[in-house]
Amino acid sequence: MDTCDCHKTKQRSEEEYKRLINRLNRIEGQIRGIRGMVERSAYCPDILAQVAAANAALNAFSKELLAAHIRTCVARDIREGRDATIDELVTTLQKLMK
Repeated sequence: MDTCDCHKTKQRSEEEYKRLINRLNRIEGQIRGIRGMVERSAYCPDILAQVAAANAALNAFSKELLAAHIRTCVARDIREGRDATIDELVTTLQKLMK
């Protein structure tokens, strides 16, 4: 039976949810700080240093989310014989590596 994968959701523990939201809140603050630096005409290398820090924070968020996804959704689907999840994971990894 074909099912539409366009509305997949993930049940997260309260701890995982809070950890991810806290990371995103910090990243959002970094982005607002960068915008403020541009608005104040800060020196380019100073802005770029903050952009690098925000990129590193987003990468750390992605790694944490990907690891959780592999440990839960991917492992479960493979155990249940849903090999299409492997293709989905490969596609996701290719997007992350661009």
